[in-house]
Amino acid sequence: MSHTTVNRKPTVAIHKFSSCDGCQLAFLNLGEQLLQVADAVNIVHFVEAGAIQFDTPVDIAFVEGSLSTEEEVERIHAVRQQSQYLVTIGACATAGGIQALKNLHDAHAWTTSVYALPDYISTLSTASPISKAVHVDLELHGCPVNSYQVLSTIRALLFGVTPPLEQDKLCSECKRLGQVCVMVTQQMPCMGPVTRTGCGVICPRQQRDCYSCYGPAETINTHSLSQCLQETGLARDTIARRFALFNNQSPEYVKAIAQLGEST
Repeated sequence: MSHTTVNRKPTVAIHKFSSCDGCQLAFLNLGEQLLQVADAVNIVHFVEAGAIQFDTPVDIAFVEGSLSTEEEVERIHAVRQQSQYLVTIGACATAGGIQALKNLHDAHAWTTSVYALPDYISTLSTASPISKAVHVDLELHGCPVNSYQVLSTIRALLFGVTPPLEQDKLCSECKRLGQVCVMVTQQMPCMGPVTRTGCGVICPRQQRDCYSCYGPAETINTHSLSQCLQETGLARDTIARRFALFNNQSPEYVKAIAQLGEST
């Protein structure tokens, strides 16, 4: 890392943009392992944990949240400029998140219907992933991101190697774990065939269908899945909402939502 010297620990910052803070909690949920991380790096900015040094150049910047205001767009450029590696964490930062649902509708109408004094609300008409504004070195997916993804990423970057990224489909993980398919056996509208693994198959292991909080996997066929879900009785708009919920700004899901919105 170019910012490091022989006698200095690598520096890390965790930044929040439009989000619920859930992905920042992935750090705090590490518990004792976070203390081990703190021994290896110097966490200089992490408001959730009390450290505030926004303007300090760092080796690794983790960014949670989407870009929803003009101030955030300006701020992400500052974060990019002062960071050697910029890593986005979670669905909001990588694919817009739940707040990007407004991209599919009239954001002004939503604002006026929710707030008594909408003129005091300063927001963009769209919510965008971080990569729309600046170069991103690495994306960690999930809603929220997995704590151990964060830990392994820090360790890998400290050794100067690219962290391994999960690209496999959730269905493959289910099979490896011997999990019975909830779509086949119970006709649940599972998003596993198009969703990347990394969550530990939490929902299918609890006899629930996947909601695709980890976003699209590699080489997916959203059209085929949409047809299968229609055969189970789901309406096209209901299926579109499945694609839109967490990662609606992922290119693969943008296309799927558009196709489902077309007349049959």
